[in-house]
Amino acid sequence: MSATPSAGPTRLTKMSHACVRLEKDGRTLVVDPGGFSERDAALGADAVLVTHEHPDHFDEGRLRAALEANPAAAIWTLRSVAERISAAFPGRVHTVGHGDTFTAAGFDVQVHGELHAVIHPDIPRITNVGFLVDGSVFHPGDALTVPGHPVDTLLLPVMAPWNKISEVIDYVREVRPRRAFDIHDALLTDLARPIYDRQIGELGGTDHGRLPPGGATEV
Repeated sequence: MSATPSAGPTRLTKMSHACVRLEKDGRTLVVDPGGFSERDAALGADAVLVTHEHPDHFDEGRLRAALEANPAAAIWTLRSVAERISAAFPGRVHTVGHGDTFTAAGFDVQVHGELHAVIHPDIPRITNVGFLVDGSVFHPGDALTVPGHPVDTLLLPVMAPWNKISEVIDYVREVRPRRAFDIHDALLTDLARPIYDRQIGELGGTDHGRLPPGGATEV
């Protein structure tokens, strides 16, 4: 993995649900443009990362549209997703797993994690990977993976069928990021958001924030 430092600041834009866009030096990296995100969430991407195969993280039609719109764009993902799209884009779909490192659209990426969180013991667990981008921003997908590296900005899955708020709070405490921004929040109603904001903010031990879809910040 390249050790060259970033030439400029990175802009993080929160899309709906679990999708984020990272922009640096005129290039764009998109993570998890799934079916709960905007239809154009992946368009304009130079690289796309997909954490796992669930449709709220992986929308095949939207990925195909992004790759067709930019012939230089590529995808990094785990095998279960790569097998579904690689034949249509030879050489542009890269299979990765825990411990791998690579550079995508000028961003240095480390891969952490192997399995999706337990939804129910009767439901088989699928594979899931998290991505640590530029040694700073961590997107865990659908798992509470602790990367074992310092994290500046944690993208925090706050509400899912596989978690509860005590687990989310303990996850923030274990990762110990400088700050955390909510993701995986499409199922969280506006009525519940202040409860999550207060409890994670008071108990997580870090700066906790929330960006609306389309909201952006520098990381």
